Amino acid sequence: MPLLTLIVFLPLVGVAAMALLPKDRPELPRLVALGVALADLALVGVLLAGYDVGGGMQFVERHSWVPEAGIQYFLGVDGISLPLLALSALLVVLAVLASWNISERPAFYFAMMLLLAVGMNGVFVAFDFVLFYVFWELVLVPMYFMIGIWGGPRREYAAIKFFLYTLFGSVFMLVGILALYLHPQGGTFDMIALTQAGLPADFQWWVFAAFFLGFAVKVPIFPFHTWLPDAHVEAPTAGSVLLAGILLKMGTYGFVRVSLPMLPEAAETWAWFVALLGVISIIYGAAVAFAQTDLKKLVAYSSVSHMGFVMLGIAAGTPEGLNGAVAIMFAHGVITGMLFLLVGMVYERTHTRMIAEVSGLSKRTPVAAGMLAFASFASLGLPGLAGFPGEFLSLVGAWRSELIAPGYVIAAAIGVLLAAAYMLWMVQRVVLGESSAAVAKIPDLNRLEIGILVPLVVITVGMGVYWSSLLRYVDPAVTTLLAGMGAR
Repeated sequence: MPLLTLIVFLPLVGVAAMALLPKDRPELPRLVALGVALADLALVGVLLAGYDVGGGMQFVERHSWVPEAGIQYFLGVDGISLPLLALSALLVVLAVLASWNISERPAFYFAMMLLLAVGMNGVFVAFDFVLFYVFWELVLVPMYFMIGIWGGPRREYAAIKFFLYTLFGSVFMLVGILALYLHPQGGTFDMIALTQAGLPADFQWWVFAAFFLGFAVKVPIFPFHTWLPDAHVEAPTAGSVLLAGILLKMGTYGFVRVSLPMLPEAAETWAWFVALLGVISIIYGAAVAFAQTDLKKLVAYSSVSHMGFVMLGIAAGTPEGLNGAVAIMFAHGVITGMLFLLVGMVYERTHTRMIAEVSGLSKRTPVAAGMLAFASFASLGLPGLAGFPGEFLSLVGAWRSELIAPGYVIAAAIGVLLAAAYMLWMVQRVVLGESSAAVAKIPDLNRLEIGILVPLVVITVGMGVYWSSLLRYVDPAVTTLLAGMGAR
C-alpha cells in the first residue's frame, strides 16, 4: 500500500470535495475537513505502528516521473522526518477544530487548510529535489489566502509580505538545486544520491550560501525574520498554529535534510556564522518579546528566539546538537501551537490581545489561566516539560562541538534566562492580578476548546518526562547522517 502517497494526497480529496458541497449547508465544509484530517492522522498512526525504529529510510515509493530530466516520484521517511510528519497531521486536526466557528466562505477556508496540509506533509517525505520544491512552494498559496482573507485589519499587507519574503528565499533555493543538478559530480535530483556525490569544497561553499538564504527566511532567523510578527499577528488562530508549528520547521528541516548531508565541508566552514545568527536570534527574539504589549506578538517573537536554539544545535554538528535541534522543532510546534490556540480563545472572548487589557484571567477563567500558565512554563524550558530536552541537548551539543566557540553557548544560556523572564512577566500580568474590564464577564473554556488543548498537554508532559518517546526515532537517523558526513 502506498502509505506515504495516501498521507500526502488524501487532503487533496477533501479540497476537491469542498467544490461539490451545497452552499446552503455551511456546516458541511468543517465536517468534511475534520473527517479528512482525522483519516490522515489515522494513516500516520499506521505509519508509526509499522515504523522500524532502528531502520533507515522506510516506506519508500520510487517511480520515474519525468525520465527525460531524471526526475522521480520519490517518497520516504526516516527518524528525522517522521516526528514532523506526525506533528503536521495532528496540528491540522486541531486547526480544523479551532476553526469550527468560521462563517465567512467556509468551503474555501477549509479547502485552503487541506491544501496547506498537502504541501506540509509532502515536504517531509519528498526525496527528489523537484518534488521537494513543488511541495515547498505549494504551502505559500493557501497560507497567503488564509492570512489575506481571514486575517486581521492589516491582513493584505501581512499576506503580501509573507509571500514575497518566502518566495525570495525560494528563488535562492532553486538556484542551489539547479547548481547541484548541473554540476558534473551531481547530475541528479535524487536527494539521497547527492549526499554521496563528493562535491568539491569550493563549489559546496557557494551552494550552501544559496540554500542558506532559502532556508533562513523560512526559519526565520535574524535578520530575515521581519515577515514573521506581521504574519502571526494578522493570521487567524489556525493559521498562526500551522505557521509556527509546521511552516517554520520546514526551514530548519531543510538545513538538516539538505545542507548538512549534501554539503558537509561547507557546513563546517559556515558553522560559526550559522551559530552566530542563531545566538543573535535567541537574544534578540527574547529581548524584543519583553517590549511587546500584544500577547500574540510576544509569542511570535518567542518563536524567533526558540528557533535560534535549533540553528545552534544544527551548527554544532554533534549527535547531541542535532538530536536537540529536532527535539526543539517538535516541541516548539506543540507548545507554541498551544500558546497561539489559547491567545485565540482569549481574543474571541475579549476582542483584544493587549496584555494590559486581559489581566486577571485566573479569577474569571481558571481553566484558561491554568492552561496558559502551563504552556508558558513549557515554553521557557521548565524541566519535566517538552521544551527542556531539546534546549538542553542543543546547548550540550554546542559546548562539545569543535566547530563553534564556547562563547556562543554562554550567550545562548543568557537567552534561556531571558525566556524565563519574559514568560513569567507575561504570566504575572495576564494570569494573576485583578480582572480587567474585558475579562470580568467572559466565560471559561468550553469542552471543545479543552479537548483541542488536551492532546498538546499530554504530549508536552510525555515528551518532557520520557525523552526517548521522540529521541528513539531521531537518534538513529542523526547517527546515520553524521556517519555519512564523517565518511567524506
